Amino acid sequence: MTDISIPEPVASFIHTVNQHDEEGFLNAFTAEGTVDDWGRTFVGRDQIKAWSDKEFVGALGTLTPEEVFNDAGELVVIGDWRSNHANGRSRFAFSTQDEKIVKMTIREG
Repeated sequence: MTDISIPEPVASFIHTVNQHDEEGFLNAFTAEGTVDDWGRTFVGRDQIKAWSDKEFVGALGTLTPEEVFNDAGELVVIGDWRSNHANGRSRFAFSTQDEKIVKMTIREG
């Protein structure tokens, strides 16, 4: 497999997720960080944690990046998502500020 260069803070975020590090995952977001998972929106640490406990880190999710590019100011990572909740090629778009994630949007890859 070819190594894919992923800019920070997203590279560290993906590593943290793949290690199932809940605290590191939550700390990657700004205080009012947002997850948009197929149109369902979760804002702030408590909502993101509740979602993640069932569908992301808590579901032992891992992401194997396959493509990385910028799209309208967002860093997009497309890859193979595997978890106890959902599986398949997924598109993760990240908006960042000061080395933190402001928003992560998940769609079909």
